[in-house]
Amino acid sequence: MRFFQKNYSVKMSAVLLAVVFMATGCKIKLNEYGNTKIVLTTGFDKDEVFRIDKISCRLPEVMVYLTNTKNQYEQALGSQIWQTSYEGETLEESLKDTVLARIARIKAMNLLAGEYEISLSDEEAGNAAKAAGQYYASLNDRERELLAVDEKLLCTMYEEYALAGKVYAYLIADINPEISDDEARTITVQHILIKTYSLNEDGEHIAYSDQARKEAYQKAREALRRAQDGEDFAGLIAEYNEDSNSSYSFGKGTMEPAFEEAAFNLGTGEISDIVETEHGYHIIKCISTFDRDETDRNKVKIVEQRRKEVFNEEYTGFVEGLTRSLNEELWKTVGFIDDAKVTTSSFFEIYHSVMDGTLSGESSPD
Repeated sequence: MRFFQKNYSVKMSAVLLAVVFMATGCKIKLNEYGNTKIVLTTGFDKDEVFRIDKISCRLPEVMVYLTNTKNQYEQALGSQIWQTSYEGETLEESLKDTVLARIARIKAMNLLAGEYEISLSDEEAGNAAKAAGQYYASLNDRERELLAVDEKLLCTMYEEYALAGKVYAYLIADINPEISDDEARTITVQHILIKTYSLNEDGEHIAYSDQARKEAYQKAREALRRAQDGEDFAGLIAEYNEDSNSSYSFGKGTMEPAFEEAAFNLGTGEISDIVETEHGYHIIKCISTFDRDETDRNKVKIVEQRRKEVFNEEYTGFVEGLTRSLNEELWKTVGFIDDAKVTTSSFFEIYHSVMDGTLSGESSPD
């Protein structure tokens, strides 16, 4: 386990989870993961799941996204993953919320395309039709029946997905992709952690008593003295370290501040004094003050984060002015298709195979 590295991931959610729905004047809130809280609405067509201004989402669209995503997870993690839950919510419900948010974002971005007069070229539209034909041909009869799709609907879905990608590329076009080595500098360190907490049966952190903290500190002092006397640091790690990781490569802004400040002030081969964090006492040895490969990877992460921030600012401002409603009664009935013949998982793969060559820039709307 990584005891002290910051965690920026969010449970099964795509970046910039989409819109907050509104119905009959009541705003539906998103929880911290972007999942939609549902209220009753009326006036929908029989298979209409939600409506955003003049654009709707139909049940077959949801089922294509949900079924393909479900099968992708099962291929990677096994079908047993759906037996788990988090804070009373099943993984199936969580995936439903994520799919709903993903489609809603794509629909809203298609509306935003109209604001900027962005549209697909003839070639892009032709490739959307080609992708639809390929995906439809990949479906067996049972899948076509249960998903209730035809090539026309699939073509529309691919067109909307592609147009959302063009909007994203347009909004981030002015982001400078050049990041300096200093800004993205990544270092590599080894460390020894002497913990100042234990875990109870629920996995919660329980702080040590004052006496136990004193003993942990004395243990850290002993390890530091031996390191300063020139003993092999790898051997000391094996003897003292209570972190499952002994080595970290990281850039600025990704670790606990005290640990990061001490690490970035070390020269290659230097050893820190005892550094205290919420997890315990650390002794850090700098292995490299500049890791070329990790720094280059960090540059990519920094650029992508800036793009997301710019896009989010524009997108959020736009969707706040939209009229949105969700068909609760229909949404309650949506769930996984339980049929051994329904194994389709190539909807997104076919999109990228066919469309990526014609869409310039960063084209993913997710």
